[in-house]
Amino acid sequence: MAHVDLEKYRPYLIIGFIVLFTVLAFWTRGLPAEGLVTADGVNLLGNDPWYNLRQVEQTVANFPGYAWFDPMTLYPSGDVVYWGPLFIQIMAALCVIVGATTRPEIMVVASWVPPLMAAAMVPVTYLLARKIADWKTGILAAGLIAVVSGNYAYRSLFGFVDHHIAETLFSTIFALAYVVALLATRDRPFSLADRSSLTVENLKAPVLASALAGVGYLLGFFNMPTMILFALIVAGFTLVQFFIDFFQDQRSDYLVLVNAVTFGVVILGTVAFGFPHPGIDLSRYTVGHVIASAALIAGTLALYGLATYLRGRPKYYFPAALAGVGLAAVVVLFVALPEIYALLVSSLFAFFGEQPITTTVQEARAWSFDSAWMTFHWGLLLAAGGIAALLWWSREKANPAHIFVVVWSLVILASTMAHVRYEYYLAANIALLAAVFAGAVLNVTWKEVTRLFGSVSSAAASNPGTTEKQEEPAKKGKKGGKAPEAKKPKASAKGQPDYLKVGAFAAVVAMTLLFAVSSLQANIALGSNSRYGGIDSQWTEALEWMGANTPDPGVDYLAILDQKTFTYPETSYGVMSWWDYGHWITFLSKRIPNNNPFQHGVAGPNGSAVYFVSTDEAAANRVLDNIGTRYIVTDIQLATGKFHAPATWADPAVGNTRFEPRFFVPASAGSTSHQVIPFYNREFYLTMISRLHNFDGSMTDPTVPVIYAEYRDASTANTSLPVITRTEQVNATEGAAAVEAYNRNAPPGSHAVLLNLYYQYRGDSILQPVERVPALQHYRLVHETPQNIYGNVGANGPDLKAVKIFEYVPGAVIKGDGIIEVPVTTNTGRTFTYRQESVNGTFVVPYATDGAGEVKTTGSYRIAGTGQTFDVSEEDILQGRTIN
Repeated sequence: MAHVDLEKYRPYLIIGFIVLFTVLAFWTRGLPAEGLVTADGVNLLGNDPWYNLRQVEQTVANFPGYAWFDPMTLYPSGDVVYWGPLFIQIMAALCVIVGATTRPEIMVVASWVPPLMAAAMVPVTYLLARKIADWKTGILAAGLIAVVSGNYAYRSLFGFVDHHIAETLFSTIFALAYVVALLATRDRPFSLADRSSLTVENLKAPVLASALAGVGYLLGFFNMPTMILFALIVAGFTLVQFFIDFFQDQRSDYLVLVNAVTFGVVILGTVAFGFPHPGIDLSRYTVGHVIASAALIAGTLALYGLATYLRGRPKYYFPAALAGVGLAAVVVLFVALPEIYALLVSSLFAFFGEQPITTTVQEARAWSFDSAWMTFHWGLLLAAGGIAALLWWSREKANPAHIFVVVWSLVILASTMAHVRYEYYLAANIALLAAVFAGAVLNVTWKEVTRLFGSVSSAAASNPGTTEKQEEPAKKGKKGGKAPEAKKPKASAKGQPDYLKVGAFAAVVAMTLLFAVSSLQANIALGSNSRYGGIDSQWTEALEWMGANTPDPGVDYLAILDQKTFTYPETSYGVMSWWDYGHWITFLSKRIPNNNPFQHGVAGPNGSAVYFVSTDEAAANRVLDNIGTRYIVTDIQLATGKFHAPATWADPAVGNTRFEPRFFVPASAGSTSHQVIPFYNREFYLTMISRLHNFDGSMTDPTVPVIYAEYRDASTANTSLPVITRTEQVNATEGAAAVEAYNRNAPPGSHAVLLNLYYQYRGDSILQPVERVPALQHYRLVHETPQNIYGNVGANGPDLKAVKIFEYVPGAVIKGDGIIEVPVTTNTGRTFTYRQESVNGTFVVPYATDGAGEVKTTGSYRIAGTGQTFDVSEEDILQGRTIN
């Protein structure tokens, strides 16, 4: 059989694998396209992609212009765009090239960019692993990055039009370029102290590679200012590498060259780019990034000077001197330059810290071990092995490229542990490190594996009567003939494979395959399950109605406007909803939300959080008056599962325990064991979100028994939660009287309260208040979506719609006492009676009786028990007129 020289075909094999893995990555990311593409465009995934598409439309219309200010969100101030233009302009340029001009065309073209970037990660990762180790490791890394799952896979799917995959791609390109620069300078015969060594021949490759690293950094920076994280990584690596070089008696001139050129290019590019944002905030495009880059270069020079000065002295001098200089620098910055201190030191602690409100933002939560294992599973163990391998290779003489990869990976790991969103960065490190470890083990054990299969093949080919042990000495004997008979056992032992290494080979192959196959399966499932998009049909219906049936706010949707000169027209107004839905309102309705998924407009006295959990209509109205709101959009999620979010934002110290208290409750009658059960209390039913969405703004009385509960404070009971000592189902009126009577003479630390079972335990409990809920006077329902969240429960069952739109109006004034009523029929055919109790002899009513709008009254206002009726026109409602 002819011998095939595989070495000759290696380049073609490598290219073949890279193409295969690139196609695989692109195919899995494109799976959602089949279900997401509609005649109206693409049902984008998530929240932020809708705003990115708004930016793409705007950039296509003004190509290559980019808007740093947007008045179509965060009414009444408009919002500053704090991320860069590169990702948006790449998509816009592609739309211009292919001629995509309509909204559906632009959405489809832009939706393919994340899968294309995920595909581009394959060759980039191959090159990086190839530089770190060898071509076999490169192929392994390329295969793993093609299939790695989790946030990385989700954020690179078709339809997830957000800059996260661009962050990963450009930061990995920077890491590749920086590694190339380090390797280009390694062992180069040049010294900054020896001018004769600073020749063009010596410096050409290092300077060019370092300049390319600077360009790679700028690509990431022009995409997101978060790229500053990689300046921090370089700073940490530089410090560690100086330590290693000093203790290994190596010169660190190369670090000065690489950092000075790399971040010199960064400074020039940043200055040329300009500073769209004021101040020195590193989370925005400010001059702070120039200061940080200059500080990195200065720090490298300071370390070099210190190491040079202390060369030849005892080793402990360097860390001691460095600690002293570092402490002195921090003190000087804190005292003399507090702004720079905040920029370089406080920002670091803020980045890795966690505020209570971050628990309401899914991507900002801390990374749990369960989440880590679910995403990367065996890849975590392989990656740990990769770090160990890189450190082992550097035990005698450190390879700076290896140390950089270790520092890079550890910083990204720490970032991910603080905020789960950085998992999409970590994917590149996991794939790279897993490949490094697998490649290292395969290189060490391959010879033993081939020996194992070689001995098996040899035995199979021999005479059946001849054992392997008999034949082996003849093959393994010394030069010139057979080995002596006495040496047969020894020669035989030499021919046996090292089974420990064979076992290691099998274990690593199995782990790598498990990691790759399970990740690929997860990606296929993810792509298949993501075909339904990020917005459901109810929200789409509601927002399309809003766009067609509410007044135009008078702002040009596609225009690029200057924040310094822009003013809102008199016709403009805001739309109040929870921040999750802000971009949907902007994109689908072309209306202006008062807050958005950047969590702007959420906190503070005029924030949406305070509004939705307010239990006083007058206080809630002041919020809307201050921020110019005309419409409020609510949904069932905000009234139930997401309720904890506004409660936490409004008061992080208390959170939703004010409205949904949790108690220790005996597991059964007479039991000494307890279980934790949440309840709704009176405060929950009085919140604006509950009164709007659950009760349509109408006065609502309890109609079912409530829970009268006596409990002891946590401090009194010496427990972490209050402990319920007695419960009884009672009539709401009787229960209120019993609570008042008990609390009047309650023992210290004991209380009574009326409660209702939590939504999780009884589905319609959100519709069953524990006490009377007063009507809202200035809010009228103008539209609701068709879906009843309780399903088809019959004529007498609860009917609560998924999404509702209310209008905030002055309301007409009617003089009178008692309870006023008017029958209402909604656009879906649902009927209810709006009821309101007079306050100081006055009613303020929000509905007209002249048939205006989709949600109509079907009669006149009537004061119950008196026979008095009143008709109110739309003009009366909008002008706040007094009827009688």
